This record gives sequence, structure tokens and C-alpha cells, in this order.
Amino acid sequence: MKCSKNTFSFALKFINVKTSIMKIEKPNRVSHTYEQMINGKIEEIIPLYCPVRELDWCENWNPKLVYSNSGLVEKDCIFITPQGKTDIVWIVTDYDTKKGHVEMFYHVPGVLVTKLEIQVTAITENKTKAILTYSKTSLSNLGDEILDEFTKKEYDIMMDSWEKAMNHYLKTGKMLTRLPNF
Repeated sequence: MKCSKNTFSFALKFINVKTSIMKIEKPNRVSHTYEQMINGKIEEIIPLYCPVRELDWCENWNPKLVYSNSGLVEKDCIFITPQGKTDIVWIVTDYDTKKGHVEMFYHVPGVLVTKLEIQVTAITENKTKAILTYSKTSLSNLGDEILDEFTKKEYDIMMDSWEKAMNHYLKTGKMLTRLPNF
């Protein structure tokens, strides 16, 4: 189908009207990546990145509600965690055990959107590399303040705690407690 010159001009005017109403801004976004060495097999590790299974190894983790067909993490799983007076809604957008990939987003309404991406790769039979990346995008002044506090140093402390907690759990079957910034 060919558009006449008049149809094309009308379309351009329509697009210009729509975009003149829409506000488009460059995102204020901060991303940090951390590489962990986990003593275990991918098949043991991937299921632990789950709102239900994290209760086994992640101190102070307390989801309020989990929407899941299987009862565990899966693509399109939604879970809710409390954050003060606001609930955070998490959505799992990818959960591929064969590729060792997990991706989820959470949204704090009017404040920020966060993407968590996890990629695990076998190093040896019982050692796995996990690369975890958090990318936070501000939606407001409060979101900007949160991004200012989301430093690489604080992120590394949190991820080091995750690494220790997961390794301890895989070795002992028990939760490691009193880690910083968990």
C-alpha cells in the first residue's frame, strides 16, 4: 500500500501533535554489576533465585504474596514485598534454567523501576559464576535520592553478603544470619 503525499503529511502532523503532548526525558539510571563464585551446580543455584526459596537462605526476606502457577519462580511470576507504607511489585520476565538466566523487574510507584538480571555459568562441576546486575531508573526526586544512595560500594557489600549466604546454605542447608546490608 502506498501513501499519498497528503496522507503522509497528515500522519506527520498527527505524530507531531501526539509527541508535543508527550514528555520525553533521558532516564536517570544507575547500574551495578557483581560477579559471585557460588560453590554448587547450576541446577542447585538457579532455583534459589525465587521469592519462595529465598526464604531458605536470605535473611530478612519476606514476600507478602506470590502469584505462581507452580508455587515457585517461573516466567510471569509476580510477587509483592513490603517497603514501608508501599508495596513493591516484582515481575519475573525471564526464567530460563537451560540458559542460566533470570530477569525480573520491580516497581515502586512514582519512585523508581529496577531491573535485576542474573546470569549463571558453570566454571567446574561444582563451581558456578553468577553475574548479577541491578539497574535502577528514577521516576521522581525521591527516586533520584535513592539512586544517589545506590553506590557501587553499598551494592558490593550487599552482593558479597548474598554470595556468602548462598554458599553457606548450599554447604550446610542453613541460613547464614547477621550479614551486613542483606
